[in-house]
Amino acid sequence: MSYSVDKIRNVALLGHSGSGKTTLAESLLFITGAIDRMGKTPDGNTTCDYDPEEVKRQISISLAVAPVEYNGCKINVLDAPGAFDFAGEVAEALCAADAAILVCSAKDGVSVGLEKAWRYCEERKLPRLIYVSKTDEENADFAATLEALRARFGNSIAPVAAPAPDGKTVVDLVVNKAYEMGKGKRVEKAVPGDMADEVETLRAELMEAAAGTDEELMEKFFDAMELSSEDTAKGVAIGVRDCSLVPVLCGSAITGLGSAMLLDNIIALAPNPADGKAPEAVEGEAKIDPKGAPLAFVFKTVADQYGKYTLIKAISGTITSDLTLYNPRTNSNEKLGRLYTMRGKKTEEVKEIPCGDIGAIGKMDKVKTGDTLCAVGSNVVLKGVPFAEPNYSVAISPKTRGQDDKVAQGLYRLNDEDPSFNLVNNAETHQMVLTGAGDIQMDVLVSKLKSRFNVEAELGETRVAYREKIRKTVSKQGRHKKQTGGSGQFGDVWVRFEPNPEEEEMVFAEEVFGGSVPKNFFPAVEKGLREACVHGPLAGYPVVNLKTVLYDGSYHPVDSSEIAFKTAAQLAYKAAMPEANPVLLEPIGELKVTIPDNYMGDVMGDITKRRGRVMGMNPTGSGEQVLEAEVPMAEMTSYAIDLRAMTQSRGSFTFHFVRYEDCPPAAQEKAIAAAKAMQEE
Repeated sequence: MSYSVDKIRNVALLGHSGSGKTTLAESLLFITGAIDRMGKTPDGNTTCDYDPEEVKRQISISLAVAPVEYNGCKINVLDAPGAFDFAGEVAEALCAADAAILVCSAKDGVSVGLEKAWRYCEERKLPRLIYVSKTDEENADFAATLEALRARFGNSIAPVAAPAPDGKTVVDLVVNKAYEMGKGKRVEKAVPGDMADEVETLRAELMEAAAGTDEELMEKFFDAMELSSEDTAKGVAIGVRDCSLVPVLCGSAITGLGSAMLLDNIIALAPNPADGKAPEAVEGEAKIDPKGAPLAFVFKTVADQYGKYTLIKAISGTITSDLTLYNPRTNSNEKLGRLYTMRGKKTEEVKEIPCGDIGAIGKMDKVKTGDTLCAVGSNVVLKGVPFAEPNYSVAISPKTRGQDDKVAQGLYRLNDEDPSFNLVNNAETHQMVLTGAGDIQMDVLVSKLKSRFNVEAELGETRVAYREKIRKTVSKQGRHKKQTGGSGQFGDVWVRFEPNPEEEEMVFAEEVFGGSVPKNFFPAVEKGLREACVHGPLAGYPVVNLKTVLYDGSYHPVDSSEIAFKTAAQLAYKAAMPEANPVLLEPIGELKVTIPDNYMGDVMGDITKRRGRVMGMNPTGSGEQVLEAEVPMAEMTSYAIDLRAMTQSRGSFTFHFVRYEDCPPAAQEKAIAAAKAMQEE
């Protein structure tokens, strides 16, 4: 069935890992009849966690779509992972959502995952509701959770529901009615007597909060010191749309208590796609318009044993299966394949995806996540998915020699599905380097390589690309003389090796007088020296900041050849380098760490331990600081994991190479020993 834009809601479930998002999605599907039995995460049979890795680990790894039809509306529930290694999936969900449901458990209160989800919504000015889950479990404390939410997020927090102490009843504070679950349906009942005072206090607070969203409501409230249910609901809806109020709901997804109330509130409070914010366009203009030219945004790609699906949100017009759309990234027209709605891994073919709705296109091989598909002749480019910069690097290699290509091919295929990591073949360190968000993501990629592409890989530490330079000028002779039967080989050169801080590349010059070395052999001498520079005297790393001057030599009219002079130059290099006071250079990176103020001491101490220099601090204005430092790259291999541990996952960072610097003696010894061990291997 096709829904008009005002009957569609797109909501993302966000929050800390384990807070109950997937179970809540399952509950919404079950109470609306979309599924006939409720799956459980420990049993591995939920709709949204269908990937074998999700079943094995019992956590969400990928974004899943679960459309729910309720009271004449279609609600596309986007279940996003809570584990921080999969924040890329959250970024994709936020590109398709018009509102967010932040899920937090009544046992754990305000977690880091909830704080991060809140920040994502703040950055995008995205309307949000909070759902407090697990209110029926032991040690659940709704009042304490509410207090913690207010302490962390301020006066915008407005409860519209409250659970009874027995965990079997929930009160709708807007209409002052209580509900319990009976035979899978909610049943209305009187507000429990032991809750009367609490409900009265919460309702008075809610009315006051609703009145504050609108002048007319404020006047009504001051006149009577209360608002009708209709006016309260109207005020809450205004507050949600302009992000000045965040309603708090509650319930138990396992029993279904509070699930129908959540659906009612999504329809009443969350904006439909036309009322939501139009996506940002980099080129052209994007308007949410059911009658406009077709325009769609690709927010996710799903590729598994069932095939490849391109998940889109229809921004404008109606997307039909026979349509040809233009892809500005590839500068080509794409004829659309079959269209589907997806519910977890299940697909159902549809004729069209109307404006504001979410659906999938089958077998679009050239289309990638973040692409815009627009009408032919109109060049609209929407802003891509804002993935965080990956900063945790590991080396990946096949367990069986000779399968490097298989590993690389598998990872490129997985990258279609998860563009938040990247793969680089580092020619200098001879490693395939995989960079992502953290160790769990890396572990999942290795598991998927085995299960999907039948190739076993292992992870190791990345090698650091050092450099070498000399600090003293040395002149040496290189003489190559070989006499075998027939013509021999003869080349003789004197070369001066000088430090040259101005240029990284080797500079070659000649000061030969009187033709002691004929001009036609100069290129051979230069080539010999350039080839030699690739391996330095200390640990075999490339030599930089070097000037070589050919100033004398001799030749033989018959036996001299280019190869002989090239060899002679290399002999001079080998003799001079150890005497030229060589030193190892290490790469230094610029580190920018964003952390809450209270972690500053720990993070600064840790940077000092890593031989880093703090360059400055800049407050962000939201209780956080950006700490800037320069740190040797060799000390940063585990930083993504260590920072997470130091800041309870609240810190984030970027790290980029800036220059090479002399390596201190202790670090130099360690690097040379490691290089020798590698060469012996």
